[in-house]
Amino acid sequence: MTMLKNFSKKSGGEAGSALVLTMVLGAIALAILASVMTWSANSAKLTHRSIQYTRSVAAAEAATEKVVGQITHDFLYGGEARVVANLVSYRQNTVPTPTDSPYWNNWVFDDGTGNFGQTHVLRTPGLNYIVLDSTYAGLKAYVSVYTVAAHARDTANPQEVNGGVLQELQLAGIPIFQFAMYSAGDMEISCGQPFTINGRVHANQTLFVEPDSTLTFESGVTAVLDILFDRAPQDTRGTPGGGVIYVHPEQKISPVAALTLPIGTTNTPENVREIIEPPLGEDPTSPLGRLRYYNSSEVRLVVSDTGYRATAGAYVITNTDLPLFVATGKTFFDARENKFVQPVDLNISNLTAWVKTNAVLRGVLGGATLSSVYVVDTRTLPGNNLNAVRVVNGTELPPSGLTVATGRPLYVLGDYNQTNTANLGTANTTGTRPASLVADAVTILSGNWSDANSANDVSLRFAAPTTVNAALLTGVVETTPGKYSGGMENFPRFLETWGGGNPFTYNGSMVKMFPSLYATNTWGSPNVYTPPARRWAYDLNFDDPLKLPPKTPSLLKVFRNRWATVPPGTNSLAVTP
Repeated sequence: MTMLKNFSKKSGGEAGSALVLTMVLGAIALAILASVMTWSANSAKLTHRSIQYTRSVAAAEAATEKVVGQITHDFLYGGEARVVANLVSYRQNTVPTPTDSPYWNNWVFDDGTGNFGQTHVLRTPGLNYIVLDSTYAGLKAYVSVYTVAAHARDTANPQEVNGGVLQELQLAGIPIFQFAMYSAGDMEISCGQPFTINGRVHANQTLFVEPDSTLTFESGVTAVLDILFDRAPQDTRGTPGGGVIYVHPEQKISPVAALTLPIGTTNTPENVREIIEPPLGEDPTSPLGRLRYYNSSEVRLVVSDTGYRATAGAYVITNTDLPLFVATGKTFFDARENKFVQPVDLNISNLTAWVKTNAVLRGVLGGATLSSVYVVDTRTLPGNNLNAVRVVNGTELPPSGLTVATGRPLYVLGDYNQTNTANLGTANTTGTRPASLVADAVTILSGNWSDANSANDVSLRFAAPTTVNAALLTGVVETTPGKYSGGMENFPRFLETWGGGNPFTYNGSMVKMFPSLYATNTWGSPNVYTPPARRWAYDLNFDDPLKLPPKTPSLLKVFRNRWATVPPGTNSLAVTP
């Protein structure tokens, strides 16, 4: 029996529906694909733009870094005067160029205000005296603020995305006499009797703490390389036998960034010394030249084989006036140097009295009183004689204080900078005037000193209690194999028998800057002195900028304050309320 198969037949309407559905689904798929492709293209474009923006910001930062590097160099090697003198050059000549690298061939820079090939550099008006933070917290500094901004774009990129960067710098000048003890190189501190240091201590290299009694630091202690309880490598004495106390151990910090004077392009001892004796041929009006004591002092006294001459700018002090406070012709023996000294004696109280009555000098100084004297001694002396300067009768200084500077050794005879006899032998400096003594070496001669007795045995050279209130910036004879420098405890030199009952009272700041050039005999020879009882203190007056010694040099440091990206057409940060 034959089976019959029945085939169903779709209607035309059903076939049409299937076709429409297929077309709709295809359209949807195409739409999704188009969206995905559009999203992918936009995403790639955004990613590329983001990458390009990052590159542009990096390029803008490179432009600002080039300026920051130049400002830092000029500031450290010439002070802010050199920075100010180069502001136009920073703006016009410091963007990256193909000379630096071929990478910069297609980059265009601007300062945010439409000046192409330039960088925005602005000094905020004013000079602030502020308290620093971070490592040097508590120190005060004169601070200027500089803003550096740059924009960059790559012209080889189709999008040419602009990136902008702003950096803010603080150029800080830290008055050097804010330290109880500062050394431009290594520092050694030993002591055979209890010794307390009540102010900051800083070594620009290694600090060797090596007491043979009890050494106490009452303030911050910092060193660029290290702080070691040990002798210096060339000091052949035995292991330190004493102990050290850090009252604030959290302020004992090393390593730290160096604090340097503007001294030129190389930090050699010879260059450091040029602060007191500038190199021949240096332009005295240059930014660096103006920072030398020789050029910046108000009165320059030159003593030669033919006599002496003193000038204040174009004003020549008369030969009638000069003998009132300048004298030569005396001689004494320095047992440490083993030489006879022929000093230029500067009578400070007589100088003070003369300044008060000299209207011409005050006019030359713009109405101010004299506050700084530099002494040049070029006399030709026999080989066993030493050119030097000696300040005598120094209890009363001019009203604004006084800095006496010389490239030669300097001697201080008797009490200095204290008119109130009740305060002699104390740390009371409320009645003193700002003062500093700057020289190749500084030697203290007590009020009992006698030139005639100076060549006798040390047992016959008896000191009397003496007080000196002044910052000291001078040199030393460094430690050599088997010869200790004497350390900071012997920073001021002595030539008498003091004994424990005759104190030397000192209030000030001790700054060790360079090896001595003229007073070069080593410490520790017999028949030179026996040490005094040391009543030493950092002069708290120096925390007040109005009471710093005249012509106080500043240690320079660049602090980075702010970094930010900025939109095109701007070179400052919006101030938020």
